[in-house]
Amino acid sequence: MTVTQITGISRGRYRVYIEEQSAFILYGGELRRLGIQEGEEVSEECLREIRGKILPERAKKRAMNLLQKRDYTAAGLREKLKNGEYPEECIEEAVAYVESYGYVDDLRYTRDFITYNLDRKSRTRIEQDLMRKGIPKDTIRAVFEELEGEGTSQNEAAMIRNLLEKKKYDAITATWEEKQRMYAFLYRRGFRVDAINSALLLDIT
Repeated sequence: MTVTQITGISRGRYRVYIEEQSAFILYGGELRRLGIQEGEEVSEECLREIRGKILPERAKKRAMNLLQKRDYTAAGLREKLKNGEYPEECIEEAVAYVESYGYVDDLRYTRDFITYNLDRKSRTRIEQDLMRKGIPKDTIRAVFEELEGEGTSQNEAAMIRNLLEKKKYDAITATWEEKQRMYAFLYRRGFRVDAINSALLLDIT
């Protein structure tokens, strides 16, 4: 197989094309060590070293470096590695590696995210945020159920009460029109319908 093109990307990184197709990204030192040059043949042994050792090890190091700065979900970590143009098999190997050491744990991430945001966001908004991060809906709901005994529902009710106090809203004296406006406001904030109805003293029978 022939190396048809080598193009610089950034910070000593080069994209290598084999038979006109983008094959992988290597550093300049690796190109020199492996003797990879445009117009030259590349051996199967060399390709096996690149795909079976160099790229997987680099993907693992990249994953570890990312996790030193902040937590990631498995999906979020995959996306970051994908942006780095690592091959799919290297990405999966890297994610499995960090998961095996407990560095990535979607259940723990979900539990921490919910606990941290309970006083700032509604349950619906938290669910939406977690789903955007790649957490399955079933996992999110399972964690919410786990935390129910710690006052999750009560926290949502408290959040609504705080908002009503800030708006100087009195559910007892409010007119139907005022309740409808407040209902729309709370619904847009992502609060559950039953929690809104309870706080606004709406007759839902």
